[in-house]
Amino acid sequence: MTPTAKILLLGSGELGREFVISAKRLGAHVIACDSYAGAPAMQVADQAEVFSMLDAAALSAAIDKHQPDFIVPEVEAIRTQVLKDYEDKGQKVVPSARATLMTMNRDRIREVAAKELGLPTSKYLYAETLEEMRAAVVEVGIPCVIKPVMSSSGKGQSTIKSPDKIDAAWDYAVAGMRGDRKCVIVEAFVNFDYEITLLTIRTRDGVLFCDPIGHRQERGDYQESWQPTAMSAKALESSKAQAKAVVDNLGGYGLFGVEFFVKGEDVIFSELSPRPHDTGMVTLISQNLTEFDLHARAILGLPIPTITQYGASASAVILADREASDFAITGLKDALQPTAPGVEVDVRIFCKPTTRPYRRMGVALALARNGDTDLARKAAKSAADRVKIEYK
Repeated sequence: MTPTAKILLLGSGELGREFVISAKRLGAHVIACDSYAGAPAMQVADQAEVFSMLDAAALSAAIDKHQPDFIVPEVEAIRTQVLKDYEDKGQKVVPSARATLMTMNRDRIREVAAKELGLPTSKYLYAETLEEMRAAVVEVGIPCVIKPVMSSSGKGQSTIKSPDKIDAAWDYAVAGMRGDRKCVIVEAFVNFDYEITLLTIRTRDGVLFCDPIGHRQERGDYQESWQPTAMSAKALESSKAQAKAVVDNLGGYGLFGVEFFVKGEDVIFSELSPRPHDTGMVTLISQNLTEFDLHARAILGLPIPTITQYGASASAVILADREASDFAITGLKDALQPTAPGVEVDVRIFCKPTTRPYRRMGVALALARNGDTDLARKAAKSAADRVKIEYK
């Protein structure tokens, strides 16, 4: 069979795995790339390549070898200049090389949002040395949040609540940095009521939205998410308008995960990912098309029907607590047993070859068709707690 499209996937984690499944269902041929063999997406892809996305020569060689119809980044740390060079020669980068560059670096997407588009953001400064960070913390004020400008899944992110924590926050940020930029963003702490991810799909026929997703983080990384999140009509419309402005500025087609802080009816832009979002894994159970289905359809230019919610849904992560390469996942029979009437549960194991502290190894999902998100959250958390990682 001639594939409907050839896709070069750059990054092969759990989000990439689900995207591959969605793309393959639509007849695509997928080459999954990552820095290590046996990554989750590689296990379900047609072909695999192992190299660092920051290695310009290796990245170019993979593109030249496979001649894909689409280059689809799944990670932040990529040699984006290579993508720009190939895009200039007619290669399709998803959603665009500029979007990948802007969002790989928190400082650049923040400048787009705050200065080009005039969106409300928290006060922020940048620092490339510990001394600069100390000065920035004084100017921004305590409490404040420290984030590497280039990282993933909350790595290196911390909150400074007292001056004696500044040096430790710098060290933690440096340890969590990705790529080759030694720079942090010092961001005023926003005393928000809640935070959301608004999955925003830019298609050839216009911009679509999923219901807002609430989420809770620890160490800057998502622990649970739920959909929908109750918002006032004014706050919801503000978030949609801001999200549309940003994705239209970045261009291209695909799904974007746009994050906001919400305080009353005020909506404050936080971050954006030009790809499926980890908090969006709740869509694996919450709606008729998952975020991965939506990303694939938008990329391929296929029609997207009305996005329908099944009910109140939630996800909860399954985390490792140590480094190991010899382990087993147990407790699935227990985890898949619903704990409340009318609640459906599911579990996705990511099949990562090694563990490390706080590494996501799977996600538990719950759907309460006639219940509320509190019921779904309790069910998802209960299922996640019953999945065990046994180290040998």
